Amino acid sequence: MNLFEGRDVTVRYGAVRALEGVDISVDPGVVHGIIGPNGAGKSTFIDALSGRRRLSRGKVLLRGDDISKRSVVWRRHHGVSRSFQKTSVFPSMTVRDQLDMVGWQNGEPDVSEIVDVLDLGPVMDTVCSEIAYGTQRSVDLAMALIGRPDVVLLDEPCAGLVASESIRTLEHIRYLCKEREVGALVVDHNVEGIFGTCDVVSVLNLGQLLTTGEPATVRKDPAVIEAYLGSAA
Repeated sequence: MNLFEGRDVTVRYGAVRALEGVDISVDPGVVHGIIGPNGAGKSTFIDALSGRRRLSRGKVLLRGDDISKRSVVWRRHHGVSRSFQKTSVFPSMTVRDQLDMVGWQNGEPDVSEIVDVLDLGPVMDTVCSEIAYGTQRSVDLAMALIGRPDVVLLDEPCAGLVASESIRTLEHIRYLCKEREVGALVVDHNVEGIFGTCDVVSVLNLGQLLTTGEPATVRKDPAVIEAYLGSAA
């Protein structure tokens, strides 16, 4: 039994097919990357798995139980966390207050490990509106991982970051997920970063799953090269 699964995940808006029959699974400590061209359905997929988007067909399973009709709040309290393309920090709160609040809400009052790994110590008493954008993204990542969720769904955690920051963020994600045995689905446009830090990679195109496999195998797949890597890598 897989920790977390999406089976036959389908999302349609009338005649428009956003996702069609996508299957995916995540196990503890496994970092699973999702790539694909713009409009492939990646963010819709994360929304569907996290409960923000209603399924037209299919199921979302947590430890074998169907949670497809459970709310976003229920999923967060039962081990399914997520982050967004845009940071969700509170500008007027200090980093410390923000992380302490999330820790209290999710049963992890001591967040020092995450603070140390993400190098947030120097800004803990600074309000979020005054810290650099890259640091705000680290705060966002910290909030998603606090509470030791079973699985974390990360929608473009490196959006807006320069290449070096992006790679560092993906390395932090890998380290924390391995250390905490958190399964992760990571959507991002940094192809080299995804191939370099993820255990498994899936490729979406036009709402459908092209392939899933080890990074080296996916990278050589002719269909992936034609649909995405030929112009993106």
